[in-house]
Amino acid sequence: MGISTISSRSFNQQVSAAKKLAENGPVYITDRGEPAHVLMTFQEYKKLTGTRRNIQDALSMAGVADIDFDPQRVNIDFRDVDFS
Repeated sequence: MGISTISSRSFNQQVSAAKKLAENGPVYITDRGEPAHVLMTFQEYKKLTGTRRNIQDALSMAGVADIDFDPQRVNIDFRDVDFS
């Protein structure tokens, strides 16, 4: 994983090239020679931030359909409420 550096002007003129560089590691985008921004792939960003899965992702896990789940029937008895 290599770090690349490009100027803001080059980035504006060659966005596709910068995106290709980001496949190999972070790309520092400089303004007047000083690092100002970082371009990285979304996968790398998720690793860096530790993004958690949402409920939809968790429920759509592969192989979930193969899990046997046979819950026991539960009978719930109702009783009168005493408000005294």
